Amino acid sequence: MMPWLARFRLGPNDLLRDRIYRRLWTSILISSFGGQITMLALPLTAAVLLQATPTQMGLLTAMELAPFVLFSLPSGVWLDRVRKLPVYIAGEAIVALILASVPLVWALDGLSMHYLYGVAFCIGCIFVTAGTAAQIVLTQVVPRERLVEAHAKNALASSGAEVAGPGVAGVLIKLVGAPLALLADAVLLFISVLILRGVKVTEVRVPHRKPHFWHDLREGLSFVVQHRLLLSLALVVGLWQMCHHAAMVVQILYATRTLGLNEHEVGLCYIGLGLGTVVASTLGHRISRRLGPGPCLVLGFAVCGFGWLQLALSPAGVWGIASFVLMLLCFSAGAVLIFINFLALRQAVTPEHLLGRMTSTMRWLILIPAGPGALLGGYVGEHAGLRYALGLGGGGALLLAVWAWRHPVIRHVRSLPRPSV
Repeated sequence: MMPWLARFRLGPNDLLRDRIYRRLWTSILISSFGGQITMLALPLTAAVLLQATPTQMGLLTAMELAPFVLFSLPSGVWLDRVRKLPVYIAGEAIVALILASVPLVWALDGLSMHYLYGVAFCIGCIFVTAGTAAQIVLTQVVPRERLVEAHAKNALASSGAEVAGPGVAGVLIKLVGAPLALLADAVLLFISVLILRGVKVTEVRVPHRKPHFWHDLREGLSFVVQHRLLLSLALVVGLWQMCHHAAMVVQILYATRTLGLNEHEVGLCYIGLGLGTVVASTLGHRISRRLGPGPCLVLGFAVCGFGWLQLALSPAGVWGIASFVLMLLCFSAGAVLIFINFLALRQAVTPEHLLGRMTSTMRWLILIPAGPGALLGGYVGEHAGLRYALGLGGGGALLLAVWAWRHPVIRHVRSLPRPSV
């Protein structure tokens, strides 16, 4: 074998040598590629085709987040009583059908912001259960001591899609229009479903002597609230979500209206998102081992905050476009550093029989601030200016990084803890 090819050989203990994990990883790669299309096509449909205001863009994001606040806790109770993989597979298929409905309604001349609000809400409802199930399936395939490595590899799968996906999505949207481009994501999701079908995972089920919904819900909530590390993680990541969504709801509007980019040019800029994910996914596991999961997570806050703030302060024109690409690169790199550690830490400390309720409770807690953050970003963007919304997210994230670094529970987490009894 040629020397340069040897670099790409899998090590003897590489997770991708495991057949089941390899199928899961391939499914993530394919669905992530489709996700890049939706990430551009849905907001572009609202911003360009329907001429949405910043407030309406904030409401569109808030509608996708609302189901997490409404249904996360009960869905966690239900998930701890059922097999997770079938829920994950069914969720992928249903999202594909929902996305396919958008071009159909558009062809019938019935597309409106209200319909997109409904689409966002329905997708959010599916992600509440199927997204949680997907996270738990990983713990059934990968040993807990290798969860940071597994999340980094999953992020690397997403990063491959993020490098090529935005450019392809931009061309596709330019050629056929944003609504029709959503059909491509629907097809890719169905391919992901076919890959996941037939995957066999070992699921340890702890039988309930007498299942009781409210008792089980309180048990999951109490476990998180009384666990010092989990509660600290929920607080800091929840505040980051508020900053993230305040900046995110205006970035497409900033690109199309302040920088004057068309759909294809926005897609090319979003390649920066993939490059940041590639870098952080490749180095994130090593950074986490060197710094520790807690400090690595704090570093992610700072990187994201810098990206949003420098865009808010940059001039328009060529420098503004370069700044927009840098913002996307910083956001994706920072988000990877945050989530490979956040997900691994919360899964590492949780007993098997509480994984569903813990995951749903944590998602509920961290996304409660996200909806107000999206609405606040939309309001500030409309009444003060798009730059102010970006500055709000960036400045807030940097302040959060300083505060989180001084937080003793977060700062001193230098390795993955063991599950609580």
